[in-house]
Amino acid sequence: MSDLKLSAGDVTVEIAPDDGARVSSLVIGGTELLRQGPRYGCFPMVPWCGRIAQGRFRNGETQHQMPLNSGPHAIHGTGRDTVWRVRHADDTTATLTYELAEPWPYPGLVTQTFRLTDSALELTLGVETRADSFPAQVGWHPWFNRSLGAGGEDVSLAFAPAFQLERGEDHLPTGRRIDPRPGPWDDCFGMPDGVEATLTWPGQLALTVSSPARWVVVYDEQAEAVCVEAQSGPPDGLNTDPELVTRLQPLELAATWSWERL
Repeated sequence: MSDLKLSAGDVTVEIAPDDGARVSSLVIGGTELLRQGPRYGCFPMVPWCGRIAQGRFRNGETQHQMPLNSGPHAIHGTGRDTVWRVRHADDTTATLTYELAEPWPYPGLVTQTFRLTDSALELTLGVETRADSFPAQVGWHPWFNRSLGAGGEDVSLAFAPAFQLERGEDHLPTGRRIDPRPGPWDDCFGMPDGVEATLTWPGQLALTVSSPARWVVVYDEQAEAVCVEAQSGPPDGLNTDPELVTRLQPLELAATWSWERL
């Protein structure tokens, strides 16, 4: 299926249903904000975010094994590798879904929605169960270009987390909360009052990622991009901070990217 294209004023968003329902492009005033390529853009993390230790998690007394795709761990869920179904699309909004299936052991429905204006992109991501309850997480992994070109300065990131999760040599949280340390980062931060992080390309654009999520992962170890990932739980959270999806209580998260031209 060809990509969906949303537009509002001089802003366009492209969504790739066949490539994990990722936002493959965000162009504001002729400038591309997202790193390009089939692994990049902004992909949904579902039904888990970040790494699961050794790919194993428990639901009650039952242990499950996910395929290992990040060294000894399983990372970022299955949604980004799935073909999604377009339920609705018009000039400024879209809704896409997919059914949870192997290797995920529980049936369920995942829904992602998009709404574009000339000053913001609103996203929601939800998981419903078809049968038994199960732990899950949702979030987004955007790759924002470090430079927007045209001789502009590299992006800077401003956010004020309450704490940082100490990261072990295995790239998983140790369980200790520490004072935030300077980057570069591949780290999870706690923001109990909700995520708010602003990326500023001096003289060009400021974009704020906001969400009621209490967790944000920042990854800026690559030269090309900076990732600011609002998510419903921390890395390995299926084991350490599980949130159950039940018939009465689906899991849903919203995020907004809003921007200002400088």
